[in-house]
Amino acid sequence: MRNVANKQKLFAERRGCCYNSCIHDVANIVAPIIATMAFFNSAVGSLQTIVIALGAGLGIWGVINLLEGYGNDNPGAKSQGMKQLMAGGGVALIGTTLVPLLAGLF
Repeated sequence: MRNVANKQKLFAERRGCCYNSCIHDVANIVAPIIATMAFFNSAVGSLQTIVIALGAGLGIWGVINLLEGYGNDNPGAKSQGMKQLMAGGGVALIGTTLVPLLAGLF
């Protein structure tokens, strides 16, 4: 391991720059990439919140339609309410399980 470090240092000196400045050059290149990844992870967190909120809203709307269908004895409203409730639960489930996987994509 030490031999590899010495070879890298020798190579950097032959290129006309000192070893430490090459490390700093790499750090200057990598820093914006890390900042971009932090922004991307923050965006994934926001997207997760939005998807879960949309799923919850759809589920609540489905419950309202379902209760309205039971109150008025309307089978069409009951069916629509149940479908909306299940769809809202599915969207919220996607928001909690699949959206966080986007953070590891890049």
